[in-house]
Amino acid sequence: MTRIDAKFAALKAQGKKAFVSYVMAGDPDFDSSLELVKGLPGAGVDVIELGLPFTDPMADGPTIQLAGQRALEAGMTLDRTLELATEFRKDDDTTPIVLMGYYNPIYSRGVDTFLSQAKAAGIDGLIVVDLPPEEDDELCIPAQNAGLNFIRLATPTTDDNRLPRVLQNTSGFVYYVSITGITGAAEAEATDVGPEVARIKSATDLPVIVGFGINTPAKSQAIASISDGAVVGSAIVSQIGAGKPVGEVLEFVKSLSDGAHAA
Repeated sequence: MTRIDAKFAALKAQGKKAFVSYVMAGDPDFDSSLELVKGLPGAGVDVIELGLPFTDPMADGPTIQLAGQRALEAGMTLDRTLELATEFRKDDDTTPIVLMGYYNPIYSRGVDTFLSQAKAAGIDGLIVVDLPPEEDDELCIPAQNAGLNFIRLATPTTDDNRLPRVLQNTSGFVYYVSITGITGAAEAEATDVGPEVARIKSATDLPVIVGFGINTPAKSQAIASISDGAVVGSAIVSQIGAGKPVGEVLEFVKSLSDGAHAA
């Protein structure tokens, strides 16, 4: 059982919904990013999605693209991202970390080497947005064999014919993308998302967590009420991009997590 599996089992036993936050590793710099990540569990975050900076983030909107640019300009690399996770693990051995990004940096490192280093750094799962199920032998299967969850995205265009393939080797949880398009492009609506979540849950026992388009405590609560939890990324990253102090960013995160946990 991974930390992700254990976290969702504990939340289910408590009758609670999950709050998942996304931040870009190294944004705006290593030390500030580490301080923020260390503060996320205290702000009510159940699972941390840690963005791996990449030059061509094709699934992301301007907010997260700019975060990646800031991190890269500050010297963030795959090694430094894993170092950040390692530093976090010195004080927290229970909060799950999902590394989210694109395949190119992993491919360049070499899958076996990367998985060994990620496991040693305390990474629990991967979301690699540009590897479809047809490429499962590339990374998904090796990751699961190494004890890491491989979390798949389902979208509004994932129809009943496609869904079984998407779910086939998914573990940890299913990430439902609530809108068509890039991150931060539109707002999620519970009335639209609810039937889709129900459809996915009828096909899997995994938790279904909803992300994209959630930017307020009320929206976090509404989305968590019709799913197993909410993910917020762009709204948090925009606070960092605006130069807000870490403490203010964490207060905002706490308001979002309170919303999800009130569902």
